[in-house]
Amino acid sequence: MKNRLKVLRAERDWTQAQLASALGVSRQTINAIEKGKFDPSLPLAFKAARLFNLAIEEIFNDEVEAL
Repeated sequence: MKNRLKVLRAERDWTQAQLASALGVSRQTINAIEKGKFDPSLPLAFKAARLFNLAIEEIFNDEVEAL
């Protein structure tokens, strides 16, 4: 799953550890999500969306092409 987490985090000048703390996960989890190696759970995606004040779709993209 593609996401804008790294960009959003960088815009706020947050480290992976700071974002992880705000979301209640490990820094390794944030690293894996940013690299597309791990898809967040729905509750975690909602938490991130609330933190950045965005819709989930503005952060995460399932890469499905529109027909």
